Amino acid sequence: MSNHSQQIVQKLWNYCNILRDDGLSYGDYVEQLTYLLFLKMADEQTKPPFNKPPTIPKDYDWESLLKRDGDELETHYRHALETLGKEKGLLGVIFRKAQNKIQDPAKLRRLIADLIDREQWMTLDADVKGDAYEGLLQKNAEDVKGGAGQYFTPRPLIKAIVEVMRPEPGTTICDPACGTGGFFLAAHDYIAHNYELDKEEKKFLR
Repeated sequence: MSNHSQQIVQKLWNYCNILRDDGLSYGDYVEQLTYLLFLKMADEQTKPPFNKPPTIPKDYDWESLLKRDGDELETHYRHALETLGKEKGLLGVIFRKAQNKIQDPAKLRRLIADLIDREQWMTLDADVKGDAYEGLLQKNAEDVKGGAGQYFTPRPLIKAIVEVMRPEPGTTICDPACGTGGFFLAAHDYIAHNYELDKEEKKFLR
């Protein structure tokens, strides 16, 4: 894992420890990270170099969270999750039944403004994001009191299984017990590094 990945994992994990003191479970923390990172990356896609049209209603986008603080932020975030869950299409599916589990407005503000907003997540290398997410999962799996070891496959084991299966360009890969997508990432890397891919094969892989 790169130094940058380690720094991000450490920041996110340290903050998890703070929120656990407020009664948040590991699963609650990852759930809130997922919602907030989705909103942050959706915001990044509307800016250079992507310049895509907004997918999040303006009243509930990342900027609407950033400009609020205190109880107003907590109330707005709770309302945003509820409203986005009622949207049509994929957006509604992603946020369906989403709830804010971070009751302390000051800690919610710090997570949004000091941790997530400081990074440009869309331009981070995929390995950095994968390392950050898997790093959190691994730390949780090592927590013998209520950790999620039963849900986590260590990366060296994933790599070994992929090398045994030897996926080839143009094949469809299925992981019926997919959690974090670790097998997909490893299969992607295996194909990318072990074959000379033509344009169509690269497009299929992507």
